[in-house]
Amino acid sequence: MNLILFGPPAAGKGTQAKRLVETRGMVQLSTGDMLRAAIASGSELGLKVKDVLARGDLVTDEIVIALIEDRLPEAEAAGGAIFDGFPRTVAQAQALDAMLETRGAKIDRVVRLKVDDAALTARITKRFEDQGRPDDNPETFKDRLAVYNRQTAPLLPYYEGKGLLTEIDGMGSIDAVAAQMDAALDA
Repeated sequence: MNLILFGPPAAGKGTQAKRLVETRGMVQLSTGDMLRAAIASGSELGLKVKDVLARGDLVTDEIVIALIEDRLPEAEAAGGAIFDGFPRTVAQAQALDAMLETRGAKIDRVVRLKVDDAALTARITKRFEDQGRPDDNPETFKDRLAVYNRQTAPLLPYYEGKGLLTEIDGMGSIDAVAAQMDAALDA
């Protein structure tokens, strides 16, 4: 099964993906984790990514697609991928569809975690204080949320039109969201 977890930054996608990795053996393809690893490496790509994220912008499709494509064989060997933070634009969604089609695969389900902006701001502030992740700076979060709403929200009708979209309440406890997630995947 290939699954996309959809929702704005701090919606809980990573938390739910990690749980699905443990309970279902899927491979999490988190663009956020991949980008943070590039930054930590100090490579030229990492420096570019660091600058882009510091501004609250999205990295180019070319970079993100290359990162995803590099990890697909691992996901295929495990029986499925959880796309966390990708795709973020309709162009990326179309590129993912084409990439999977060449491999005889497809997206099976898109789960949107519905959350509200005020709760996200509180969540991101706490995560920044606890973990110190530079991309969680509360000052840049508003920009990240605006970019998400402008560039990523158009994916809702894209996947809804394909009959793949399921929406669940992302504001509940981790266990409550997990129960809704399992019900959506097992439907």
